[in-house]
Amino acid sequence: MIGYTCLGTNDKSRAVAFYDTLLGLLGAKRFYETPRGMGWGIAPDQPMFAVNTPFDGEPASVGNGAMVALSVATQQLVHAVYAKALELGGSDEGPPGPRGEGFYGAYFRDLDGNKLAVFCYAA
Repeated sequence: MIGYTCLGTNDKSRAVAFYDTLLGLLGAKRFYETPRGMGWGIAPDQPMFAVNTPFDGEPASVGNGAMVALSVATQQLVHAVYAKALELGGSDEGPPGPRGEGFYGAYFRDLDGNKLAVFCYAA
């Protein structure tokens, strides 16, 4: 159902470096680039993730209550993505751990303050 997500950035170069490394852990590659943004994906028929400077030319801001969640296959990958996000300058919003029936996740903010989750379901 989701085709793509898009988060705002005030520094495209910095955001692209962050997400190239982070999304590379998930096997994502660059799918498109424009002067305002970059998009990554795993396959053309799978949801894509993008960052862009805002269309209206105003500064990007963080949505209160907004979050993008990245689905991964294992708890080890939850830990790896979370640790890499913090290593790249992201901030902690909740370390890896169980969060209810079979859900295992971690939460962090990117360099622009956008909130993300990385999660898997226990088999």
